[in-house]
Amino acid sequence: MHRKAVNHLRRVDPVMADVIAAVGPCRFKTAPHLSHFESVARSIIFQQLSGKAAGTIHGRFEALFGAERPHAAALAALPDEALRSAGVSRQKVSYLRDLAERVLAGALPIETLHEAPDVDVIRHLTSVKGVGVWTAQMFLMFRLGRPDVLPDLDLGIRKGIQQAYRLRKLPDAKRVHTIGAKWAPFRTIACWYLWRSIDGEAS
Repeated sequence: MHRKAVNHLRRVDPVMADVIAAVGPCRFKTAPHLSHFESVARSIIFQQLSGKAAGTIHGRFEALFGAERPHAAALAALPDEALRSAGVSRQKVSYLRDLAERVLAGALPIETLHEAPDVDVIRHLTSVKGVGVWTAQMFLMFRLGRPDVLPDLDLGIRKGIQQAYRLRKLPDAKRVHTIGAKWAPFRTIACWYLWRSIDGEAS
């Protein structure tokens, strides 16, 4: 997908062609080592935390499951105190509980999300407490590898567009979509390049 996507982006957008030249080869990749459930749980834990702090807490969270990988039934069986002792906030404990309960009740078909269209994946995931559209979009991009996702409110994407297109102010969601329309059906790869173009500022 990468070569085809990069060739398309270069062809349809001279500005993106400059970004690609500056960043270099596309190294976008998904996280195949995580299950769908683990990926969503990890996203919840990482919300509003620095990468280092979130990584530490997530490591302690995983350790609670021993030799198992985190899954809904095992999470539901853990007492709140165990999750809190791992550093998970009280609010995020409630979010993780809601995730596990929805999976166990069959309300969230977590293991078959890869078969659903993007709009349905977002609808299913945002039914979970604490999971917004942005988190669902990151799941589409970095877990499922969907090629045409454009998180229009992501600060890194907005900053990348502002810098690349020399805009006077941060573009709003509508402007992001207008500029990004030409990148379809490879907007995920365009986003990867925009994030890399401003590495060290936002992502």
